[in-house]
Amino acid sequence: MSHPTTDSGTHHRRLCRFHGRVQGVGFRYTAQNIAIRHNVTGYVRNLPDGSVELLMEGPDEEADQVVSNLQEKMSCYIRQIDMSLMPATGEFDRFFIRH
Repeated sequence: MSHPTTDSGTHHRRLCRFHGRVQGVGFRYTAQNIAIRHNVTGYVRNLPDGSVELLMEGPDEEADQVVSNLQEKMSCYIRQIDMSLMPATGEFDRFFIRH
């Protein structure tokens, strides 16, 4: 699936680390279901320390919506979110669960 590059919004790579009880509760599947409804690419995966990493690229307002919707749906499991922005690389062509 290709995404238009003529969007008016700014594109970034956004790296989010979700801490709390975020593994074994359907967090990655929920993240994927939310992300595929937005104009973002990237992945979500469990990390060995018990956190979940979400890496996505796309228009800032789309990425904001993904994080906001995920926070809303999984709020009872999230204790903390660490987030950083970087320049987009265009590395991904879809959003997926990385194992």
